[in-house]
Amino acid sequence: MVLLEQLLNLFDCKTEQEWSASLFKTAKNSGFEQVLYGVLPGKKKPDVLSFLQSNYHQDWLATYEQSALHRIDPVFAHCTVSALPIMWTPNTFKGRLQKELYERACEYNLRFGISYPVHGPQGECGTLSFVADNVNHEAYSGRPLVLGELSLIRDYVLESSQKFLTVSPSIEAPTKLTVRELECIKWVMSGKSSWEISQILHCSEATINFHVANMKKKFNVQTRQQAVIKAIKEKLIIPA
Repeated sequence: MVLLEQLLNLFDCKTEQEWSASLFKTAKNSGFEQVLYGVLPGKKKPDVLSFLQSNYHQDWLATYEQSALHRIDPVFAHCTVSALPIMWTPNTFKGRLQKELYERACEYNLRFGISYPVHGPQGECGTLSFVADNVNHEAYSGRPLVLGELSLIRDYVLESSQKFLTVSPSIEAPTKLTVRELECIKWVMSGKSSWEISQILHCSEATINFHVANMKKKFNVQTRQQAVIKAIKEKLIIPA
């Protein structure tokens, strides 16, 4: 009953900040210190998150984004093609690159988690991840009660977040990007990291990060993925 009341509170939240705080509290009450909820606009659209709420360390979120680590993340790959949850441990990450990804995540206390695929009514595709620092977390046993509780949270999170996923038409003046910023955002839309873009455009990685920072400021967003979403909505760039 307590859990249901917490989940119903998600529908009463008026702002994204209030909603995410309620989600973080619910996850903590279920035994998980960290949580991430990220949604893509659709499987056939660019690998960019239209809605991201997380209490992960900001440095890790920035590293994951700038290095395009979703391309080697087995959890991300699983959630784009399956409706079943994935319980991840050190053994989930295979090969040198994935093991390095996991080791870097551990530096931010991301050692064990259960990730639930999210599939929305408009084709949205994403994940809701519950994460703990302890690889021997009680959920590791796979107890049906724990898994069922987290699945219920996923359903309420998806439904209550719809009002934030639906963006009303903007009446603001279109954002003006420089030629270089347009080049950068097109490559970001393609999933390229800052280093890869620097090699393509024959400049330093710091220069690319400078242009990306300017784009995010112009769009008034926190991540480069959100900048891409706004650029698409303003028809500054067109998905392939």
